[in-house]
Amino acid sequence: MIFKKQLVDGKVVLIPVVLIPVLQEQERRCMRVSFGSYYTPKDKGGNPQSEGNNAHFICAEKNTIGMADGVGGLARYGIDAGKYARQLMSNVVTAVQKQQPPLNRIVDLRQALEEGFLNTKAMVSSTACIVTFTDYYLRAINVGNSGFMIFRNSKCVYKSLIQQHGFNYPYQLGNSMTCDKPCSAIATTVERLLPGDIIVFGNGGLLDNMFTAEIEDIISKGTLEGVNTEKLASTIAHLALFNSMDENVDSPFAQAARLAGLKHGGGKRDYITVIVGHVIS
Repeated sequence: MIFKKQLVDGKVVLIPVVLIPVLQEQERRCMRVSFGSYYTPKDKGGNPQSEGNNAHFICAEKNTIGMADGVGGLARYGIDAGKYARQLMSNVVTAVQKQQPPLNRIVDLRQALEEGFLNTKAMVSSTACIVTFTDYYLRAINVGNSGFMIFRNSKCVYKSLIQQHGFNYPYQLGNSMTCDKPCSAIATTVERLLPGDIIVFGNGGLLDNMFTAEIEDIISKGTLEGVNTEKLASTIAHLALFNSMDENVDSPFAQAARLAGLKHGGGKRDYITVIVGHVIS
């Protein structure tokens, strides 16, 4: 992996740059990405309009998307665990829309995340992942266990890194002293996207309950007659929901639990948000 140096908060940090091999360089021009999204509550039959713990945005004019996943397990105490996530994403998309970069310049994701964080006053905490597309480059900044995968010809060619302090304990932004801050975020650049590439972006509810091969299978079967990003997002989210309620499935979450020395059978019940992007030119 190649790293480049960037100055962040007065410190030099290394940012991974991922090169996806292609047959030839693509002409540097404005790229277009079609987006679709789907949210499902954590229990089958739950209210699909429920705000839940998750929040996301799609800013099509800036080719930028974002997702936040609020800390779970607090609803039993009457605490709205999704309030922080919703405020954070609202503030981040506002920051993205306010940016007026020069021609051919990209959205400054770190600035947007830091501004959104500073303007979010709700308590509790959430993960955060923001992605922008420019000139066949994907740039991302991530705190926690949400993430994305890039698929080419129905095969995964890149999967983003996640951040966890320990098993089932992801990095999370928040206003308490124990929470992580934007300076902890991982910034990534993926070069050389191609028209036809599909990007699947999901929270922990997706990544804890589906393997990459399962998503590859859905994309392979679901794009035979063209790409419908809304339909793909829905199909992926529903299989993740099904797996989350299956007590016998050997899910990614169950495998991670075993590696941590814990016993857990089946999937992990969670709110699930999926965004699918399709590079169309």
